[in-house]
Parts: sequence; structure tokens; C-alpha cells
Amino acid sequence: MSSPELDALATAELNVGPNDLASTLVFGPGDDFPPVFATARMIALMEVACARQLVPCLEPGQMSVGVTVDVIHSAPTPPGAKVVATSKYLGRDGKLFVFEVVAHDPGGEIGRGTHKRAIATLDRLLAGAAKRTG
Repeated sequence: MSSPELDALATAELNVGPNDLASTLVFGPGDDFPPVFATARMIALMEVACARQLVPCLEPGQMSVGVTVDVIHSAPTPPGAKVVATSKYLGRDGKLFVFEVVAHDPGGEIGRGTHKRAIATLDRLLAGAAKRTG
């Protein structure tokens, strides 16, 4: 299995829209969050940047999946702002691919941390998920 080059970089970006706001995360009564870029969406953007680095390493039927995320969301981003997540490949931890991730908006850094991904087959992933439905 191949790996990206050490210190290789990749990015993912988006303009923060209504569906990217923490205020849309309402699962029940009393859920009330501010109308700023959601931490969950920042993490998703960081994951996409990392996943893009692994695409050349994949064989047919494989995909990369997130395993661990350890990030700090340090600043709020308003609707309409562009957010760019950058991943830097740090190497392997066993079967896991390790990345440093940083996100910026026009005002500067909004988050950073580490993310680990694994390579899996879709069939195996779906079979494991099916066992969890009871």
C-alpha cells in the first residue's frame, strides 16, 4: 500500500452557507446554537482535505475513512465567508495515515489539530454497518 509523500499538502474549501451553521444542528427541544460555522462542518472540511491526499493510494473498491479527530475550533466564522482547510501528511501510525489539519477564514486561523484515516473497502464497511442495525 502506497502513502502520500511526507509533508505533502492538500486543501478543501467552501463558502459558509446556511446549512453549514451551528444553528442548523437541532435534534430536539432546547438545542440552540449560534449562526456561525459549525465545528462539525469544519471537521468535515478537514477530513475532505486529508481524504484527497489518499485518493492516489487507493485500489479499485477502496476508499479512505476517518478514524480519529483531535481538533480545536478556536474562532467563529460568519455566514458567507470562505473557509480553507489544509492537510499535511505526517506519516503512518500502523495502518492509519496521520495528518495535521488547519482551517482558515479571511480573518485567520479558526481551527487546527490532527486526523487519522484508514483505507477500507466499501463492501466491508457496509457489511460492518449492517451488523449494527440490530
